[in-house]
Amino acid sequence: MEMLEVTRMNSRTVGFGGEYDIPDVPHAMKLTDSGTFLHGNYWAPNAPGHANVSHGCVGLRDVKGGGSDTPAGWFFDRSLIGDVVEVVHSNDKQVAPDNGLGGWNMGWKEWKAGSALK
Repeated sequence: MEMLEVTRMNSRTVGFGGEYDIPDVPHAMKLTDSGTFLHGNYWAPNAPGHANVSHGCVGLRDVKGGGSDTPAGWFFDRSLIGDVVEVVHSNDKQVAPDNGLGGWNMGWKEWKAGSALK
């Protein structure tokens, strides 16, 4: 939905308390209206792929300021707004089709039923 080289992430903006306020999150790609991002993570470098240190985002290894030679930088540089992001091996629920650009996760019959073309 949106790609930001650097952004601020504050837990209060998505309905949490004061759990986090990170002023310089690199390689941030907004996935949902409700605030799910795929972004670089420099503050817990060994967490991505090993430990859940997130409130719902997908973190990729990065360095402070964002590096083009990191997994987050590589993915950011090769992505476009609207690209499908599929998270596998997660126990979390699927994103609702109306929570951002999620229409791709609807069945064809369901998608067609909501179309103006009948």
